[in-house]
Amino acid sequence: MFPKHTVDLSHRELRAGPFWQAIPAFADVDEATFLDHRWQAKQSITKPRQLIDTLQGLVTPEFLADVTDGFMRAPMSLRVSPYLLSLIDWRDPMGDPLRRQFIPVGSTLLPDHPMLTLDSLAEQADAPVPGLTHRYPDKALFLALDTCPVYCRFCTRSYAVGVDTEAVEKIQLRVDRDRWERAFAHIRATPYLEDIVISGGDSYQLKANQLTEIGDALLSIPHIRRLRFATKGPAVMPMKLLTDLEWVEALTGVVERGRRRGVSVVLHTHFNHPNEVTEITARALDVLFQRGITVRNQAVLQRGVNDGHDTMRLLLRRLAWVNVQPYYVYQHDLVKGVEDLRTAIGATAELEKAVRGVTAGFLTPTFVVDLPGGGGKRDVHSFEHYDRTTGVAVYRSPNVQKTELYFYCDPIHLLPPEGRARWAIPSEREGILAEARRAVVR
Repeated sequence: MFPKHTVDLSHRELRAGPFWQAIPAFADVDEATFLDHRWQAKQSITKPRQLIDTLQGLVTPEFLADVTDGFMRAPMSLRVSPYLLSLIDWRDPMGDPLRRQFIPVGSTLLPDHPMLTLDSLAEQADAPVPGLTHRYPDKALFLALDTCPVYCRFCTRSYAVGVDTEAVEKIQLRVDRDRWERAFAHIRATPYLEDIVISGGDSYQLKANQLTEIGDALLSIPHIRRLRFATKGPAVMPMKLLTDLEWVEALTGVVERGRRRGVSVVLHTHFNHPNEVTEITARALDVLFQRGITVRNQAVLQRGVNDGHDTMRLLLRRLAWVNVQPYYVYQHDLVKGVEDLRTAIGATAELEKAVRGVTAGFLTPTFVVDLPGGGGKRDVHSFEHYDRTTGVAVYRSPNVQKTELYFYCDPIHLLPPEGRARWAIPSEREGILAEARRAVVR
């Protein structure tokens, strides 16, 4: 048994009080107003100029110029809630882990990896109808809409989520009942489908009646046994669970009707850093807990955000403290414009070892890589071959394609000089991948 003085209980120390009033624009906002989800949505910042105006006096002119440059080159749209903006430490914006996730600065942007494609996971290639990705035999991903309560720099669906930017013209997956019905028809006609993830965009953005409509349509299909509503909302706008009773009742209704039918209906959310879990978060998540709604978390590993061993340990324990089950930690996808956030496969494997045993096994996530090219999820450490000089990891995914090999490439700037030099020569690139392939297929 550990002596009491050696046990770290910092995971229970949640930020509380009117912390948002440290932002001049919110200095006079009382708690009731701040906790109103409608106020949060209305006051969310959606244009770089709005952000610059809000940050005047908090940061240096040089930082504001850096932000302006970042947005000129970013693939993702801007949307930041007042709540999220208030959690950023504006005394050190360059080092703050939340700022890194949502607000780009030009000075840290790096060239994209040569192997990057905009839809790196090939979700559209596995879509029998628009907005429905069917890759695994018994599971499909339903993209109900293309908006979110905030926009993450690292979004793997930057090909569709949000409005067009200077860097990316996007495909459209707006709310469209005809498109929805085509997805439902495919699901009804595919009897081996049992598991549907409802995402987007973000299911938080669905109106209550839309959430009910989707839930009931899927619950009416006899072979569906599991539904997962995916949302980042509790991490970036938790007050919706406190003040949007209609939405919470709609979710609860789908969960309860599912339970009566023998169908599991759960919520999957997305916290990346312990600073995202506040006293408001705890109150909001308790609303779901009291209603018997299971909440699991899927984090994305990001350099300078949550790749530190102590940071990840704290995140997992803090999530457990507020009754959220850590489920996955994703290796960062090859996403346009965020090479500065990616980590190396080797570092992720070491991080997985470091967090194992910090808490109960069912509260310890699986560290996975979602394979470029549509190979699906594999344990990070399960590669067939990994060359730390070239940064190429080779995986098999026998339940997706038995004979195919899939390649994940580490960020070039993290490679040793020899590896960086080889990738700098365009004619060498195919040879690097061919070498990795030969190392597996002998």
